Amino acid sequence: MIARAPYLFLLLILIPDLYFDLHYWRHKFRGGQRLLRWIPSIILVAYTIKLAYEKNFIPDNPNVLWIYLLLLGTIAVPKAVFMLCSIIGLGFCKLFKRRKNYGNLVGILCVPIIWYILFYGSFAGFNKLEVNRQTFVSGDLPKAFDGYQIVLFSDAHVGSYTDRNEYVLKRAIDSINAQRPDLIVFTGDIQNTEPKDLYRHMDVLSSLKAKDGVFSVLGNHDYGDYICGNTARKVANCRETMSLERQMGWTLLMNEHRYINREKSSIVIAGMENDGDGIKFPQNGDIKKTLKGVPSSPPESRGDRSGLNKRSDHRPFVIMLEHDPSSWKRKIIPDGRTQLTLSGHTHRMQFAIFGWSPMSLLGREFNDWYTEGEQSLFVTAGLGGLIPFRFGATGEIVVLTLRSGK
Repeated sequence: MIARAPYLFLLLILIPDLYFDLHYWRHKFRGGQRLLRWIPSIILVAYTIKLAYEKNFIPDNPNVLWIYLLLLGTIAVPKAVFMLCSIIGLGFCKLFKRRKNYGNLVGILCVPIIWYILFYGSFAGFNKLEVNRQTFVSGDLPKAFDGYQIVLFSDAHVGSYTDRNEYVLKRAIDSINAQRPDLIVFTGDIQNTEPKDLYRHMDVLSSLKAKDGVFSVLGNHDYGDYICGNTARKVANCRETMSLERQMGWTLLMNEHRYINREKSSIVIAGMENDGDGIKFPQNGDIKKTLKGVPSSPPESRGDRSGLNKRSDHRPFVIMLEHDPSSWKRKIIPDGRTQLTLSGHTHRMQFAIFGWSPMSLLGREFNDWYTEGEQSLFVTAGLGGLIPFRFGATGEIVVLTLRSGK
């Protein structure tokens, strides 16, 4: 992770101290006292260089990265924010010909706020869980499925649950089972980097139970791309992850679909492989393969008057599981056969203030509901995260009730 942009982290650490040294330290301190002010940053620089040579996306012990980011947030980020406030304040001083730099005061006030966000998000926010109840209404949903209840969860990143917070995952699984759902769906990122992340959690994950089972798809972290190794090793790791999910009793959908039946009606549960940008994230989704054989209209409208193949009075109702919500506009909407798509991936940035997340500025589908015509997308904030931190974007399970009607 650090190895992908080490210079950005080094600049974040060093530039604020250069600013402090030029504007404050050199006027107040001499020799050893001035050097002491640099020691925290020197330690962070050494830590950054060490992580820059880490062969995998994150260290084998994720706590090494977590401690580094905690130190970065405690030391470097407050300094950087103070520096920005001070520079803006100097600009106002020159513009309005004032001597007192109020930017320094604003910067000082920001420091405890940053520390509160950091420590609350790391030690309390990540351990919270919400049950998010939603309803989806569709005229294409067969009457037999009216009231059908689905529990959606995503982005478990079980490698982030260690001895200190393993209970959080267990509580989430218990909460899912407590809903007594008809169906459980998981929309990817079961691991951080490797299938070994799952080993200690297999019993807990295997305990998930629903009337119609547990369906899942792979996320970008599940393909083995976040480890250093050749293609053969990454493929082997991906296959092991797939095998482990199936050993847990889950139905892993790899560009394929299944029918769920009630009385004489049915709905389609489809699972498309991760379909990201093809640069940073795998683009393996094949919508035609995923929905092969699923008609876009009822049998009668296609000339089948016998009623032998008729499953409902409406066109087939399709629920698509897709990890990356960006594929909704890219592939799912143009295909036109899916009424409801369920996604994760974004984590809602794991950060929001008073309900607003900076991720909304990107103009992409990142959380909650989106609708175009008769097709809808719901993006969950997810359960866990690669980095054990959440502030204002609490981990969640989603209880989704289907209703038939307009």
